[in-house]
Amino acid sequence: MVQEAVGLGFEYMELSHGIRLSLVPGVLQAVDEGLIKISSVHNFCPLPPGVFGAAPNLYQPTANTQAEQALWFRHTLRTIDFAGRVGAKLVVLHSGSVHYWWRDAGKKLEEGADHTPFEARHTSPSYQKLIDKSLRRMKRKQSGAYRRLVENLRRIVPFAREKGVLLGIENREDFNELPIDTEMSQLLAEVGESDVVGYWHDCGHAQLKERLQLTSQEQLLTENAGRQFGFHLHDVDADERDHQPIGSGVINWQLIRNFIRPNHLLVLELSPRLRSKQVAASREFMLRLLDQQEASAAGK
Repeated sequence: MVQEAVGLGFEYMELSHGIRLSLVPGVLQAVDEGLIKISSVHNFCPLPPGVFGAAPNLYQPTANTQAEQALWFRHTLRTIDFAGRVGAKLVVLHSGSVHYWWRDAGKKLEEGADHTPFEARHTSPSYQKLIDKSLRRMKRKQSGAYRRLVENLRRIVPFAREKGVLLGIENREDFNELPIDTEMSQLLAEVGESDVVGYWHDCGHAQLKERLQLTSQEQLLTENAGRQFGFHLHDVDADERDHQPIGSGVINWQLIRNFIRPNHLLVLELSPRLRSKQVAASREFMLRLLDQQEASAAGK
């Protein structure tokens, strides 16, 4: 894993939520020997004992039971501690979700989108009505979960500050996950602690939500610019599949470029199914994009 990243020209990498315990010694050795640097770590990392596949939502801060909340807290602190050990600047966090016993609002919306051509979604009265209805149900359902989310995020801040690790709250792709996109800035304001807690923008997730007419890249980036820590960078194809090679899909990368700042962490989050040359091409695409940004800034 590390050797491949280095071979493709990467100096830094993010440790994902798929790192098994058995991989930790090799990762630590690579870091200690200076083979690779770690920019960020994705919760939960390493995976909890007995878990062998990516499971970022295994335990949730919004859970109804104190037992699950305690497990989320325990393994999130473990991730923060690991991030400090490997010299990472930031931990990327998911924020939980709401669950429906019947008539799932997110599923209803996705079904409506499947039956409405993309070009017609912003003008279709029936689809717009479905969006409004789904959001109303989500807002009614989320009240207890949202309160638990704020409380649990505040609980982990002192430990993150002690370890010198930032906490990036990621925008999510699933309708039922928190926070609602238009409420991300509200969540950040309620949690506070702006020296530790900030926004993590996933370009692919934002694009999927934009195609559902729920938000837009520009809206999310504009509303949360003052609290943003970095990006997950990947493209979305015309069939709405994300984690595709950068520049190969429908994302407006010139728009993304305008919001990138020198202090932001930039992480290519590409599908493991991609070939090495596609990963290399994505890296080169971003380097050219950043060169354009620097040239534009120098010309002002």
